[in-house]
Amino acid sequence: MNPYRPTKIREAHAHLFQLGRSLQMVDLCDCDSREEMIDMMSQRATSVQLDEWVLAHGARPDGWDDPTWPTRQELDRACDGRAVVAWCFDYHKLVASSSALAFAKIDGNMQVDSGRVELNTDGEPTGVLIEHAALMMWNAVPEPKESERVELVRDACVHLESMGFVEMHELKSQPWLGHLLNDLYAAGEITLRSVLFPLIKDLRETLAHSTSWNEQAVRMGGGKIFVDGTFNSRTAWMLEPFADGHEGYPRGTLMMKPKQIDAMLEICKSHGLPIAAHAIGDGAVRAVLDAIERTDCAHSGCRIEHAELIDETDIPRFKELGAIASIQPCHLLPDIEALRKAVPDRLDRVFPIRELIESGLDPGVDLIFGSDVPIVRANPEDSIQAAVYRRRVGMDESQAINFNQRISETQAWACFGM
Repeated sequence: MNPYRPTKIREAHAHLFQLGRSLQMVDLCDCDSREEMIDMMSQRATSVQLDEWVLAHGARPDGWDDPTWPTRQELDRACDGRAVVAWCFDYHKLVASSSALAFAKIDGNMQVDSGRVELNTDGEPTGVLIEHAALMMWNAVPEPKESERVELVRDACVHLESMGFVEMHELKSQPWLGHLLNDLYAAGEITLRSVLFPLIKDLRETLAHSTSWNEQAVRMGGGKIFVDGTFNSRTAWMLEPFADGHEGYPRGTLMMKPKQIDAMLEICKSHGLPIAAHAIGDGAVRAVLDAIERTDCAHSGCRIEHAELIDETDIPRFKELGAIASIQPCHLLPDIEALRKAVPDRLDRVFPIRELIESGLDPGVDLIFGSDVPIVRANPEDSIQAAVYRRRVGMDESQAINFNQRISETQAWACFGM
């Protein structure tokens, strides 16, 4: 037993239903090239019927020698015309086959708010969809039947329990999830306790169901919003332009304007709940801190999720406003190449964990770790590796990202403690 590891650990950021689904999808996380990705998709296609979808996740093109996604035509040929959807590991970008795009009624003329359909030189879709365009595609994919939900959620919980987690925070919970988790717990099929953060649009419906939950098993945590995108998709909301950003949105993509963030905070406050805000870029982090201050929501338990880049002037504001830094250091490991390309001049602001602790945040209390599974795997050792060594196993210290922000193993494990 690791002497630094707490006896009870918490997964502070997970997506349970999607984790259950991902366990049945093609896993591309170890794929090293576009050609290998195409081959893996082709192999799965041979094992399913022509009318079945071929689904995959975990692709990380920024780590390939040639970071070019397969085209929809290449997927068409490899998978014999089947409907194909393959996610980037961050779940903010995907590539789809021609039949999948047609099924979702997505074409080259479509304009998507806070999203994009990538086009080739002929003005036709390449198959790559970003942010809300990717979400439109995923929402068109047939969901598992209601009867299959139980198995998927149970498998996801058992998966987390196998790593030693006793509590899990679900950061995009569906209105039906709390009741299902409560039943599994009552039946003795799971022991994992759950804290739910539904999207604001699902908050009222989720609260209506919550009166039947056993709070030892399942409880409400707050409401969830998305303020920006990710580094890999260059859609994180930045204070300064990306070194290699898209000309249409050089500083990323705002998923919410300041007034909208304020409105979401007010809704949560009216229910006596805090908000959990997805904010990866330094611009998004500042926008959420500003909104907490404007709406008088300080010290109400509001959380900023991810906070992968934080401007130096915003570090002390977490403690001053009582904002919880819910971060996932494990994202540093797959993001190393993307960070070097996107923000080479601001690597010293990537996951400034040491500064957050020195500013007064208490590991395990207002500085908490999670994984964002299935975006990356839930193994807590990955966040320990990233927080303590700031690089992947086998890399030289010179390849570390922001090595000065490393913390001790004792501090890192404390962030998983309860």
